[in-house]
Amino acid sequence: MDKRLKKYRCDLHQIPELQFDLFKTSLYIKTELTQMGFELYPTAKTGWIAYKKGKLDTAIAFRSDMDGLPVSEKSDHPTPSMHQGNMHACGHDGHMAMLLGFAYAIKDIDLQGQSIVLIFQPAEEFPGGAKVIIEEGMLDKFKVEKIFGIHLYPGLKQGMYGVVKGPMMARNGEFDLTMTGKSAHGAQPHLGNDVIVASSQLISQFQTIISRNIDPFDQSVLTVGTIKGGEARNIIAQEVKMSGTIRAFKDSVYNQIKDRMEKMIQGTKLGFDLEVDYEMKDFYPVVYNDETLVDQVIKDLDKDSYAFIQPMMFAEDFAFYQQKVPGMFTMLGTKNEIKGYTHPLHSCYFNFDEAVLIKGVELYMSIAKTNNLI
Repeated sequence: MDKRLKKYRCDLHQIPELQFDLFKTSLYIKTELTQMGFELYPTAKTGWIAYKKGKLDTAIAFRSDMDGLPVSEKSDHPTPSMHQGNMHACGHDGHMAMLLGFAYAIKDIDLQGQSIVLIFQPAEEFPGGAKVIIEEGMLDKFKVEKIFGIHLYPGLKQGMYGVVKGPMMARNGEFDLTMTGKSAHGAQPHLGNDVIVASSQLISQFQTIISRNIDPFDQSVLTVGTIKGGEARNIIAQEVKMSGTIRAFKDSVYNQIKDRMEKMIQGTKLGFDLEVDYEMKDFYPVVYNDETLVDQVIKDLDKDSYAFIQPMMFAEDFAFYQQKVPGMFTMLGTKNEIKGYTHPLHSCYFNFDEAVLIKGVELYMSIAKTNNLI
């Protein structure tokens, strides 16, 4: 199995593709699953649902994301990306390898209870393939009652399962804002309307939302990530553009942040006599692990094989599935200081030891046994 998992990962690592346009990846997954004898159903343009019928009509689902990132690879992997400018920098090649390994392990087993649904999903990074799969009715079609997923994570020791009950990853959104004032010579500032000054004040106000408007026990993040404006050192700036992100573990907190931002934007517009255009886009909900499922899974695991970890401000579209059915998302550690596998997710240097992939297959098998599937 180790050699098989390594081959899956190495093959997939070379062909990272983006969003829904995963044509080579999709063909690879289809070919492997067809050879294993699974019933296959296309979904979300390039995704696949692999179905194995059990004695019951209801099913339990296991999900892997498939897409890469627009990152130029600089890792030391022996079979690097052949798609210039794209890389599997978030471990989705490993996720697919683990789910393919699980598929191979169960292909000849007669299921004793519920059916098994394997979801190979595109566009996790953007714009969210999980929502599309749900809207296409795939969870309803196969009567999915629970769902499980694994994500590789370099912040945890290699081979260790990272477990969270309740909120695990944050709800996220993004904002884009353009402020327009009036240009003038820097020697005559009174003839202009300086958006550099206005934008700096607005950013300072934004920074008070978390510290002064949100309950200290409610974790959240507001980050202005880009700001661009001005034409020259001696000209009063006419336009500034900025963008950023919002993250929180509660919908109420997330909405409170947005409300305060909108009031501050309107105040800045009036106070500085500016034109302000802005857009706030909501993306993924909170990843919320069903506590009963977590308890059921960990009771059959060795106590030294898992650790409870802190919730993270990352976002994951696995959350859409959990809005539909109870689910559990688990981190699988890849940190290996001896081999230098310590770079964070989305880094151009991200890499991991393929030996860790068997731990993902073992967890899926354990979940299948816990749920009396095999």
